[in-house]
Amino acid sequence: MHELSLMQGVLEILQNAAHNQGFQRVRVVRLEIGKLSAVDPQALRFCFDVVCNGTLAHAAALEILETPGQGWCPQCRCAVELPTRFDPCPSCGGYDTQVTGGDAMRVVDIEVD
Repeated sequence: MHELSLMQGVLEILQNAAHNQGFQRVRVVRLEIGKLSAVDPQALRFCFDVVCNGTLAHAAALEILETPGQGWCPQCRCAVELPTRFDPCPSCGGYDTQVTGGDAMRVVDIEVD
């Protein structure tokens, strides 16, 4: 379960931000997770509670914004939505699509006290 190490990284981001900006508590964390990122939102929610217990983000809310997978089909010369990484182009059925988005996870913003 790599979600645990991902959430430890998010907590480190929160702690660095608290140090640099001088806040004491995190109320809300908003993450953007792409459909092609291989991150399980349910597992991430569980890990959030475990990792943040007793920290500045204890009892904080986690909001997850899921973004669709995006790709470029060189045969059609068009941008397409990809439900999974290795799906064919929905327009022509070709398998040469290149992922152009929806494959990352990032902290969008945080609400703090």
